[in-house]
Amino acid sequence: MGLSYVTVTVSNLAKTQPAYAAEFLVDTGAIDCLASGVALHAAGIMIEGKDVYELADGSVIEYPYGFARVAFMGAETVTQIIFGPDDCEPLLGVVALENTGIGVDPATRSLRKMSAKPLK
Repeated sequence: MGLSYVTVTVSNLAKTQPAYAAEFLVDTGAIDCLASGVALHAAGIMIEGKDVYELADGSVIEYPYGFARVAFMGAETVTQIIFGPDDCEPLLGVVALENTGIGVDPATRSLRKMSAKPLK
């Protein structure tokens, strides 16, 4: 299908510190978002817990996570975000996409706003 990227702004829940903005890889295989732990700490996002995640290569690793405001394409949601390694590629997970009603068009690899969020 190819890779899709979108500019994402991540801020703490109260928006009391400068936000972190970067090009995130749209990853519909990832549940949660992921960004550099250093960048998330600088944006004032607090670690709330740890969870175990399976990576694309099948390995399993524990990462800390927090909650953040995630904004892209004119939409914003609050979602769980993983504190990844300092050199990691930021990922936009499927929960943030679904929460904002934005989907991936597989034919064009582009993001598009759904006309309505399904409740069925």
